[in-house]
Amino acid sequence: MGPFSSGWTEADVEAVIARGDPEELLYVPIVIGMNADDCDRDWVERILIDLSSHPHFNVRSNAILGFGHTARTYRTLSLDKVLPIISGALTDPHQDVRDQANDTANDLLIYLGVVVPGYDVRHTEAFFDAVAAFKRQHHLE
Repeated sequence: MGPFSSGWTEADVEAVIARGDPEELLYVPIVIGMNADDCDRDWVERILIDLSSHPHFNVRSNAILGFGHTARTYRTLSLDKVLPIISGALTDPHQDVRDQANDTANDLLIYLGVVVPGYDVRHTEAFFDAVAAFKRQHHLE
């Protein structure tokens, strides 16, 4: 995947961050978020927090996505730091960031039982209703 197609180390991630190229940076949150259990959570969160305010919308969007992956993996986050970021992303000027913020807020509700300020919990309720309907329709209950 991008600069990490042949594997990665924390040093590789730090090198991409140091170069600052948005075309590479957009991969960082995905790589560390999807593999958060292989990393120190504080390190992962620090990077995601830093990238969540990046000027490029793809980098911001993927940083918000990374919080959702980290919540799923660790079942915890530094909520005092992360909740205001996700809440703010719900009103980001770019639609992609807002969409990721909604998905991530859904993840935090599912995996942490936490409601992100500004998140419409009806999205999560609709998701669970759709899953239940699918199970009934396919006799999976």
